[in-house]
Amino acid sequence: MLKPLLHWGFNKARFVAPASLTNLAYMLYRARGGFLQDGLLTVHNSDFRRDPKFREAYSLGKATGSWGRQDVEWRAYICCWAAWSVRNKRGDFVECGVNRGGLSRAVMHYTDFAELNKRFWLLDTYEGLVEHLISADERRLGILPGGYTPCYQQITEMFGSVPGIKIIKGVIPDTLSQVTADEICYLSIDMNNTAPEIAAAEYFWDKLVDGGIIILDDYGWTKQINQKLAFDKFADRRDVKVLGLPTGQGLIIKP
Repeated sequence: MLKPLLHWGFNKARFVAPASLTNLAYMLYRARGGFLQDGLLTVHNSDFRRDPKFREAYSLGKATGSWGRQDVEWRAYICCWAAWSVRNKRGDFVECGVNRGGLSRAVMHYTDFAELNKRFWLLDTYEGLVEHLISADERRLGILPGGYTPCYQQITEMFGSVPGIKIIKGVIPDTLSQVTADEICYLSIDMNNTAPEIAAAEYFWDKLVDGGIIILDDYGWTKQINQKLAFDKFADRRDVKVLGLPTGQGLIIKP
């Protein structure tokens, strides 16, 4: 119990004042069925975790190995909810930053993607961050090249024969033009550094249909503060607001 309390959603442990610890302990005592996972503690209702469809979707995502020993149920649910919410709108699904495909696999199952008559574009280097796209300030904060085990073969074996799935390997923004969709309704962005994420958002914004949703996986994480600041400016220029979520994600709905 102590380790996640110290972690508390950050990449480095931080001291928690004794009074705060007492309050947290009391909350946990009262919570019984409370949620304490992935940097998030709440005593509020989290019954989505018992939904059979979500349990199936999450299990399939976790089986990809995308999250290692960590559980990210609420983060995965946000993506499933967003994709389900726009499933009947015009346009395709796009995920920029796929890794081993945990979130995309969960979303596909949760939305019954095979029945939607859409395409799902999966863009990644499939081997981690690219050196020349990382800023000096990001390096100072510990964001470094690589960091992921190459997984392109795993992705092609898992998704290569699935109708509607389009796998694009390479560096964003170089590969963005390979997405030939005229309209998209769901965009997930999770590339852990600013330059490729903003490039993807800029490229897809005009293609995003009214009511379309963008999920930013890293928006609220301390080490990714440069991404947050850049997306706040991106949103302001379009007269929209990013909704910061306690999962560390950000959500943008196009008016």
